Amino acid sequence: MAAKKRDPAKGPIATLHERIATRDTGWFFAQIADRVAERRTSMGMSQRDLAERCGTTQSAIARLERGGRPPRIDTLLKIAEALECELIVELQPRSS
Repeated sequence: MAAKKRDPAKGPIATLHERIATRDTGWFFAQIADRVAERRTSMGMSQRDLAERCGTTQSAIARLERGGRPPRIDTLLKIAEALECELIVELQPRSS
């Protein structure tokens, strides 16, 4: 599977919002990335602070927040715990 080329003129946030708006296959993870970044900043935490609480690196948190790679479920669980959140994954039948 070939990787999508990123438009260098767009910033990472614009790219995430475009993925969400177009319901790209990565839209779900882009939505999570936005929520992680919003919660982290609302708690006054840096990426490094969050990384330390999760047992990962600052670069891994930055990569998640810019939609670089979908996180593993165990990583999401650690992030949710560090952000004092519940991780809820829900399966719903598709609308026809």
